[in-house]
Formats: sequence, structure tokens, C-alpha cells
Amino acid sequence: MQNIFKISFFLLIACFVSSCNQPVYQPTFAVCRSISDYPAIAAAGYDYVEGSVGSFLVPGQNDSAFLVNLEQMKQLGAKVISCASFIPGELKITGPETRHDEIIVWAETAFRRARMANMPYIVLGSGGARSIPDGFHKQEVPRQFIDVCKRMAPLAQEYGVTVVIEPLNRGETNFINSLAEGAAIVKAVNHPNIQLLCDIYHMLREDEPAEEIVKYGEFLRHCHIAEKETRSIPGTAGDDFRPYFNALKQIKYQGCISIEGRWDDFEKRLAPALQYMKDQYAQ
Repeated sequence: MQNIFKISFFLLIACFVSSCNQPVYQPTFAVCRSISDYPAIAAAGYDYVEGSVGSFLVPGQNDSAFLVNLEQMKQLGAKVISCASFIPGELKITGPETRHDEIIVWAETAFRRARMANMPYIVLGSGGARSIPDGFHKQEVPRQFIDVCKRMAPLAQEYGVTVVIEPLNRGETNFINSLAEGAAIVKAVNHPNIQLLCDIYHMLREDEPAEEIVKYGEFLRHCHIAEKETRSIPGTAGDDFRPYFNALKQIKYQGCISIEGRWDDFEKRLAPALQYMKDQYAQ
């Protein structure tokens, strides 16, 4: 009997030591900004910069215009995790006058250039393009959005890009305002290259609980962040992001957390904002 107690004791200790040695899943960090700002971003300790589809990938212009941007990226040694502002507002995804064929041409150009830049993600926020026009039958809208995503998906796969759908607050669009709504689209499209983004700023604006990150964690590939009231950068007003960070840790999130906010003194605030996020993530 004494030997049984000893064995049980040592097994308990072994389990404790094993749990202490479990890997700590750490995200990477980025800033949504012009590629030209990458040197300051990297010097402050960030891993990536996140650009804009319209200004970096420039799908509306010929290849020579993009190659100028690509050369600048290479000269700076910039690591670009993603580009946001995907579909221009005039290329309507939803409503009575959709422009899906033009969207697919735009998207394929963006995907091809993203591969050239070794960029894994493109963010599908595009609140203007997806907003439901007044008087339009709302029941048609999910089908329209799903249809265009299904057309994009094999192209994204061909070029090694994952499109992440970004729920936005109701002040910016009237369609896909929560992770639940975004996840419903991802499930309906049912393709590995159409996934989901969580934006903690939009979640705060919508009073969306952190638990939703855990609920839909299987679809999350990217994350944006800013403070709730004025979209200020982390550490400005002192917002508590720990519930959302704890949810990311719970799903063992290893993606990127990218600041998409308003800067009052860009270069001066870069390092403190990063430290603020890291300190809260560690708690």
C-alpha cells in the first residue's frame, strides 16, 4: 500500500512538471501602415507590417505599378503579413447591382501579387462594398456574399492566399457585425482559403464577449486591435484587452495581432503600444 502511495505521488509530480513545460503559444504583432514605415515598425520590435490592397497591391493598375511597390518592399526588407481594404466600395458585393465579375478580376490580380510579395492573408472587411442598400431584400444578401466568396476561394488557393472575413461594427456596415455572422459565411463557403478575422476593436464596439473567440476559434486566422472609444492604439486610454487575449490563448492562437488604429505620435508610440499588448497578453 505504501508503494502505491509513492507511485501515485511521483505520478502527480510528473504530471505537474509536464504541465509546466507545455509550450506557451505566442502571437506575432504587426501594424497596419504604409510599407514605407516598416523600418520604424521593425525597430520597435514588431514582426510585420500590414498594408492596403489599394495602395500596395494596386489591383486597379498594371503590373509595373505594383513592381515599384514590390521593389520598395524588398529594399526595406519588409515582412508583409496581410493587406486590408480589399474591395473598393463601388464594386458592390451585395444589393441590386452587384459587380461580382469585376470583383473576381480584382481579387485574382490581388492574389497573384500577394504571392509575389510572400503575403499569406488578405482581409475582407470592405464595409462599403458589402453594405445592404436601403430597401433591398436582406434575405438575398448572405447568398450574394457566399457566392462571391465561393468564386474567390479556388483562386485564393491557387495563389496560396487565405482571405479572412472581418466582422465590422454597425457604425461601418450593416452586414456581418459579429464573429457568429462571419463564421456562418465561412461554414457556408466551406473552403480552407476563406476563413475569419477577429477585430477586438469591433468586438468592443458591439459589446461582443471574448467567449465568442473561443466559440469560433477554429476559423480564426488573423486579429486586429484598437481601443474602443476613439480607435486609439493600445495603451492610450488604458483599455483592458485581457479577456480577449485570454480567449486567444485558450484557442492556442499563434497568428498575428495587428494594430489598426489612430496614432497621435507614430514613432514615439510604437514601442510602448507593443509593450502594453505583450504585458496584458502575459497576464
